[in-house]
Amino acid sequence: MNDSSDLVKLYSQRILALAADIPLTTPIETPQAAAKVRSPLCGSTVTVEIKVHQGTVTAFGQNVKACALGQASASVLGRNIVGRNRKEIALAHHELKEMLTNHGPPPTVPFDELCVLQPARDYKNRHASIMLVFDATLEAFDQAELAGAMGR
Repeated sequence: MNDSSDLVKLYSQRILALAADIPLTTPIETPQAAAKVRSPLCGSTVTVEIKVHQGTVTAFGQNVKACALGQASASVLGRNIVGRNRKEIALAHHELKEMLTNHGPPPTVPFDELCVLQPARDYKNRHASIMLVFDATLEAFDQAELAGAMGR
């Protein structure tokens, strides 16, 4: 699955539509934590900002400089992040990674739309870009927890 026609098929209409409509791209006022993650393989970067109250995301902002696959992943996360806790994001991260690397099932609700990225399983060089927004979000959660911003 390495010829150019397969690569064109990888970028489905739904992936391109998600990539073109990434929510929560406006920086948030006074974020409690922020994280920037870069993929050394492709150079994609994702920066996220969060506000957390009692362990739950109340505000989220993201700046995504990635391929359409990374953008689609950020789009799905952005549509579902507010109201979620770290455990839910970590589960989605794990499920997405399993789907990509071990042919596991797609992530569960509310991140089930990440199933559109299943064709990327065969393109290991794209996995890091797809995972970036989840990596950055988990890092931001960790920073918020260290700063005592979790509202405990």
